[in-house]
Amino acid sequence: MTQVLRDRSNVWTFAAGAAAVTLGVLLHLPTFWMGRMDHFRLSGMAMDSSMLAGMALIVAGIAMACFGMLPKNVAQQIHASRHISVAAPEDAPLSPTHFRLMFVLVIALVIDVMKPASLGFVMPGLTAEYGVAKSVGALVPFAALTGTVLGSILWGMAADIYGRKASILLSAIMFVGTSICGAMPSLGWNIVMCFLMGAAAGGMLPVTYALLAETMPSRHRGWALVLVGGLGASGGYFAASGFSAWLEPVWSWRILWLLNLPTGLFLLLLATQIPESAKYLLARGRRAEAQAVMRQFGTESHGHGSEEEDVDFAPVHAAESASVGGVWSHGMVGTTLALSLLALGWGFINFGVLLWLPADLVANGVKLAAASGLIAKSALIAVPTVVLVALLYSRWSTKLSLITVALLAAVGLLGVIAI
Repeated sequence: MTQVLRDRSNVWTFAAGAAAVTLGVLLHLPTFWMGRMDHFRLSGMAMDSSMLAGMALIVAGIAMACFGMLPKNVAQQIHASRHISVAAPEDAPLSPTHFRLMFVLVIALVIDVMKPASLGFVMPGLTAEYGVAKSVGALVPFAALTGTVLGSILWGMAADIYGRKASILLSAIMFVGTSICGAMPSLGWNIVMCFLMGAAAGGMLPVTYALLAETMPSRHRGWALVLVGGLGASGGYFAASGFSAWLEPVWSWRILWLLNLPTGLFLLLLATQIPESAKYLLARGRRAEAQAVMRQFGTESHGHGSEEEDVDFAPVHAAESASVGGVWSHGMVGTTLALSLLALGWGFINFGVLLWLPADLVANGVKLAAASGLIAKSALIAVPTVVLVALLYSRWSTKLSLITVALLAAVGLLGVIAI
């Protein structure tokens, strides 16, 4: 119990940091409101003292939140976690707890995907307001997606230090802070803040998958990951396009960034319903909490940390002890290259075509509200497709499912080109 209290002793530091970030964002809203007479055009306006104070509060608040979540004895914890594996038996049944976790993680991913998905709906208004060429305006999504890539790497490391749940909380704090993009008068500041927004968004998906992989029985793990990831992605695009069609004609493109404030705060509340990783808790010596989580999900632990302090390190599963470089071994190089090309193709569609489409439709004379509505409908159509793919994944082999989905995506792209 003493260890648990010590780990949570900085909860008020985290709360103070979250409050400072929220206050910092609120100090930017008067500047946004000043532009209401000119459809919220802020380009060229000077940053006043309240905005500068707000930015300082956001930086300080994020630092406080990170410090408040930082556990003691980090090196010892990371060392211990390397000798612990937590997984559900293959034939373990699914319980209401599993489905509740899946539902919460889908909502979290909808909020997460909504951030980069909004880029496509922001670009027409952004380039028009700042009076820059599309090639210059493209620096905004480039910075955001660069941050997404780096965030997916850094957040994986952060999850080992802070835990899965705490990493999601920190992502939510950064979402709140980056909402000030909607009040930034200069393009340069938009680029910087969009990089940070991308870094926060990029970390959510791998942390979510890691938590699901630990709690779901291996027999159900594949289709559960596909279903949660697919519904989160389609829901994120539906949310971004729906808010664009509803709010952007009145409040300009900036409202899509300011929505990071309420959605980030909602994610902060939602994260309280996400259980902490049992593996992380065991590595911290918080066995009672870990055992409670494992009872909920029917998981089992192997290795040091599952029993008493003096237990010898037990060997972990081969998959966990394997070297990352093994994917480039003689027997795996072909599979690795094929999956890498498939991942690049998916990235091109998700972060290329879908972000380009709204701006292209607007450039061809389609009103932004109509373009947003069209993409919202396509996102809704994707929902039954996601469910179908998850079903096929549970019945077919992984290889056949990937090939089928890739072919369907190729047919869809050919249709877009033909139209």
